[in-house]
Amino acid sequence: MLPELPAAQPIGVFDSGIGGASVLRELHSLLPGENLLFLADQAHVPYGPRPVAELRALSAVNTRWLLAGGAKQVVVACNTASAAALQWLRAEFPGVPFVGMVPAVKPAAAQTRSGVVGVLATPATLDGELLDEVVLRWAGGTTVVRQACPGVVEQIEAGALDAPETLAMLRGFVQPLLAAGADTIVLGCTHYPFVARQIQRLAGPGVRLIDAAPAVARQAARVLDERGLRNPDVSRAGRIHYATTGDRAAFARLLQLLRLPPGTISEAHG
Repeated sequence: MLPELPAAQPIGVFDSGIGGASVLRELHSLLPGENLLFLADQAHVPYGPRPVAELRALSAVNTRWLLAGGAKQVVVACNTASAAALQWLRAEFPGVPFVGMVPAVKPAAAQTRSGVVGVLATPATLDGELLDEVVLRWAGGTTVVRQACPGVVEQIEAGALDAPETLAMLRGFVQPLLAAGADTIVLGCTHYPFVARQIQRLAGPGVRLIDAAPAVARQAARVLDERGLRNPDVSRAGRIHYATTGDRAAFARLLQLLRLPPGTISEAHG
């Protein structure tokens, strides 16, 4: 059998867990003919509390796994890993087209009416230079209130989207942003779109939520076009393969609960 042409190879996507599938969902919607290879590193979820050196090591392992699977592009669908490792990965894997998550502060600053923007994220994202750079560049006249959300990723990974504990957590994280006058809230972790409905209900109809995933999908498409890597075969829907370093059956249940695009599923080891 002839090998696949580079353009027919998959877009690789990784995250610490199921969160990055919020980006995969947007990629599949925007680029329905592209094959997608998704790696959820659930053996090490959450990434948020881990030090930079460990995040870089985990990101390198994930990248090698995706490249071994034929990935033509790597989307770092994790805000924490992007903040800690994106530039480092580009240096470590020259020639590999990487696309990462950038906190959506720019559109938030453009849309706020109160002049106050809230950012919900993991501690590593909030402490990272990437967020500082984005705020400095695009939100000079805006007050940006940062709120760490420990425990939310674990609740989503457990499928406990509407559990009382999850709602209590979210209420405690959203309330300080509202008290500070935020009318726009950035979802600064790829897991959080899966509880956007709950956050919106707590924040109220006058608050706008901003998810970076659609913009990241558009950037991935631009990079494919720049490199001549977009799949020219639009006669069929792209294939999706999910892999997890955790439990396959639990991951399959989570995919169904979150109504994610169907695909094949395997366990990834090492």
